[in-house]
This record gives sequence, C-alpha cells and structure tokens, in this order.
Amino acid sequence: MSLYLSGDEAADELLSTDPLALLVGMVLDQQIPLERAFRAPRDLEQRMGGTLDAGAIAAMDPDELAAIFGAKPALHRFPSSMARRVQQVCQIVTTDYGGNAAAVWTSAADGKELLANVKALPGFGIQKARIFIALLGKQVGITTPGWQQVSAPFGEPGTYMSVADIDSADALARVRQYKQGMKASASAARK
Repeated sequence: MSLYLSGDEAADELLSTDPLALLVGMVLDQQIPLERAFRAPRDLEQRMGGTLDAGAIAAMDPDELAAIFGAKPALHRFPSSMARRVQQVCQIVTTDYGGNAAAVWTSAADGKELLANVKALPGFGIQKARIFIALLGKQVGITTPGWQQVSAPFGEPGTYMSVADIDSADALARVRQYKQGMKASASAARK
C-alpha cells in the first residue's frame, strides 16, 4: 500500500506504514487543506524526536502537546484544540486497543462494529467515519465484512467524493472538482 494524500513522499510513506499516523491525519483533516492535514503526522513525529507513539502522546502534559502543535509552522489552524483531540484519540487507542491504532479497524468483526469503533473516536462524526472506512477499504485493503455498506456512498468504486479516492494528482483534482460542485449547489440552494 502506498498512499498519496500529503503531496510529500516522506509523509505519505509514514501514512502508508503507520496506522497511528493515518488516524492522526484523518483527525486533522478539517478546516485546513487535506495535504496539510496528512503531512502533519510526519511533522508531529519529527517534533517528538522521531517517534509517533500513542502511549507517549496520551501521557503527555496537554500544554506541552499544544506547544508542539503550535510551534511554527503550526500543525493545524487550531493547534490547541486539535492537540487535545489527537491526545484524546491516542488515549482511546492506548486504553481500548493496547496502543495499536490499527486495532480500531482490525478488531471489528463486521461493518457495524467497525463503524461504531471509528465513530467512538473524538472528531469522527458519521460522515467522517464513513470516509475513513472507505479510505481503509479502498486503499489500505481492509476486508471487514460489510465495510462497503457502512461507508456508503464513499466506499462505492469510482466516486471521487472524498480523500478515500485520492491516489494520484488526477484523482485529487477530481475530488476537488466534486467538492466545489457540492459547495456551489449548496450555495445556490440557500438563495
């Protein structure tokens, strides 16, 4: 598996090999460009001395983690609140999944349980959970029975509706075009 989400080879390699990095990137994918959100786990890893560990992040002083997120360039537009959210996710990964971020999805017996696991994470509403599950199914290769149903419509092949479909520069352009069309439709509907 080789993800193409950040536009940075080292960051994409980390996302492809470290489930916690992928989970953190998805947490941060809101109100900033997606490339920045998915590059942030690599930046966080470097700022933390070269390791990205759920237990270490979970146990950190919250102010220290917020300072790491806020150091220039900030890891997110809202560094303090996102540091808190990432820490909460890492606490759940540590206490509920033994520090193994991949267990959030690999421990699920079926799509319903998978959706419940992801939705239980801070920052994951129903739509974001469905998109993340679609990303796991389309690009990470999960085979949990029912993942496509619980990720609909994002899990459907060839939709180009979300980050789940981005595997090239062309796919990124198609997803952006779709999102711009959705924003234009929503704007027209409000008039």
